[in-house]
Amino acid sequence: MSKRWDLFQSPAWSWGRWFLLGFLALRLIFWLTAFPNPDEAYYWLWGQHPGFSYYDHPPFHAWVQGIFSLLGRSALVLRLPNLISSGVLGVTFYHICRYLYGDQARDRFWLVVLLAASSPLLFWYLGLAWHDHWLVTFAVASSFLFVRYVDAAVENSGGGPSRDLYGAAVCLGLAGLCKYNAVFVGLSFLVLVLADGRRRGVLRDRRLYLALGLLVLVLSPILIWNIQHDFFSFRFYRDRTAGGGFSLNLLQSLVFLALCGLTLGPIQAWSIGRLLGKRGQTAMVRQSCYPALALGLFGLSTLAFTALSAVSVALFYWNILAYPLLLPLLSDQFYRAQSAKPARAGQLAIAQGLGLFAAAALVGYYTVMPFSVLFGAADPDGAALFGWPQVAQAVTVQAATLDDPLLLTTDYRSASALAYTLDNPDVLALSGRLDQFDFWYNAPALEGRDAVLLGETWHPICPTHLAMFDRVDPPETITVRRFGRVLQTYQIVRGYGFSAGPEGYPLSSDYPLAFTSNGEQCLAE
Repeated sequence: MSKRWDLFQSPAWSWGRWFLLGFLALRLIFWLTAFPNPDEAYYWLWGQHPGFSYYDHPPFHAWVQGIFSLLGRSALVLRLPNLISSGVLGVTFYHICRYLYGDQARDRFWLVVLLAASSPLLFWYLGLAWHDHWLVTFAVASSFLFVRYVDAAVENSGGGPSRDLYGAAVCLGLAGLCKYNAVFVGLSFLVLVLADGRRRGVLRDRRLYLALGLLVLVLSPILIWNIQHDFFSFRFYRDRTAGGGFSLNLLQSLVFLALCGLTLGPIQAWSIGRLLGKRGQTAMVRQSCYPALALGLFGLSTLAFTALSAVSVALFYWNILAYPLLLPLLSDQFYRAQSAKPARAGQLAIAQGLGLFAAAALVGYYTVMPFSVLFGAADPDGAALFGWPQVAQAVTVQAATLDDPLLLTTDYRSASALAYTLDNPDVLALSGRLDQFDFWYNAPALEGRDAVLLGETWHPICPTHLAMFDRVDPPETITVRRFGRVLQTYQIVRGYGFSAGPEGYPLSSDYPLAFTSNGEQCLAE
């Protein structure tokens, strides 16, 4: 291998290697020791129930979890796909740096890695076994391939390479199979082409429409599932973003932007501001539409969610696609040729320090205890990470006296965690919140069976739950403690003769638990 492409001869690596090794160590500690976040367990459970798609999200991550579960059930296997996606993303960023910066690629690549690793948002969401790590990987790969296709088309006054165009379509489709906000990548492609007359020539390329057909084919499982299930996924996202009526609140938008900046990283956010001031211009070795696409995706996604936050709910991590394409461009602010340390090394070091602090706090939260408990604050999300071997053992003891019992809980989170702990994909949630469990509800197979029902402080066992049985035993209480502090209190009830109702019962307005959308309270008597 040519020495100039030897990554570990880079001054940027030499300067930042201890920071990066620190991030790697924290990531490995998390991957190997943290109990699954309830949503990680939820998506693992999807993988045990193969389908075209799912209510809450598209199916790609579930398909991957289903395949990897053949290797067993462990934290390593659960998060092994993250290692693969991180590797693919890293290779893609390296090729982007080579494409844009030529011989500087080696140093630019390590600057991109330093900026990405020290971002709390990217450290967190590329590490969780959620849909986001695949979404980011496929979005970046699709964007790079599309840039190469458009650049070649402009240079040659004709079509770019077919492999880049069709590869971009497939990767964009796979991103769409991860999360629906991949639509912003497709919209940014459209804006990129329409915004410049030199690029609009690709609209005359017949292969572009074949690529669109390929994209639709890749996305077809989502459409098939929604046709089969009365378009519930599309209705879910429509209702989630519609809010409860129009009420403009600009303060919510400011809070949203502040959270975006803090979670991305203050230095990274400040660097984006400087980049915008330069209109994305960096010292590239070629004419490319890459900056236009990166800034376009950043602008479309950020403006859309900022506007949404003013009238409804918009969570900071929904905007995750706005940032990754900018990282190679941000490297320009820290690149210094023929130098032992980067430009603005102090700012970059601050970014690493803040990132390591945030990453260590996140890992501690997931593996030691939710720190808010130290201050007497309730943290149900954090509490859901601990005590499951103890709870599962108690549920198993209660179930041992019953003949082929149902295992039920009062929320999708606890059902998922219990299913993962017991390695039992048949655990069900009985909740007022509509979730994927409601689509697995097989009333004829459930009718009349005895059950063990698990509830907790956050989602209690209500009289409405108990009324779904002919009779119930008195509850058993399980208290989960961490270092002597109470995290969560669970109740376990044995019920006899479950009344499952008609087919599709949880999806009907007559479902007795539909009195609340989240299951966090019992119906007032």
